[in-house]
Amino acid sequence: MLKRIPRFQLNPMLIVATLILLMGCSSAYYGTMEKLGYHKRDLMVNRVESARDAQQEAKEQFESALEKFSHVLKVDGGELEEKYEQLKTAYDKSNARAETVRDRIEAVEDVSEALFEEWQAELDQYTSDSLRRSSARKLKQTRRQYTQLIGAMKRAEKKMEPVLSAFHDQVLFLKHNLNARAIASLQTELVSVEAEVNSLIRDMEASIKEADAFINAMAKE
Repeated sequence: MLKRIPRFQLNPMLIVATLILLMGCSSAYYGTMEKLGYHKRDLMVNRVESARDAQQEAKEQFESALEKFSHVLKVDGGELEEKYEQLKTAYDKSNARAETVRDRIEAVEDVSEALFEEWQAELDQYTSDSLRRSSARKLKQTRRQYTQLIGAMKRAEKKMEPVLSAFHDQVLFLKHNLNARAIASLQTELVSVEAEVNSLIRDMEASIKEADAFINAMAKE
């Protein structure tokens, strides 16, 4: 049975383990966590869940930002400085969400690499050929599921950058051209931004679905 990692429980040993990780020694971190009863498999599933949640939050933020851009650019009148601040805030939030997604995908890759290396090395420790073959098949199956998962996550991650760039361009343009003409000209760019965001959201939804399938498959074992 998978052992869930408490996300908000402040445990002194967990703090020590986190400090070890921050110092760049992943093997020491995983060793410490195993002594606490949290194995790489538990950590991998926990990080997949965290990455999935981050993508869901980023997806919602990008949707919110697009709605904000659409509203601000289509409404006539009002203080241009206020419109700029609204769009700047939406962009900053989106950028922060995107960074969280990147960090959590990297964390998934780190623990997964360690898990698969350990699993592969431990196959040689079997004395039973049948059990070794069974474990090797399970390793191959899990790798295949993971490859699909991380591929979906990476595709969604790549779609974030052009969307952020498009948002950033518009924020900069407003900053440097706080006048009614700037607002009017930006409306023509809105269609392309909407297309980018919609494409990103589709990929994020696919990635979240892959993460759910992976988590469910691991939970059944």
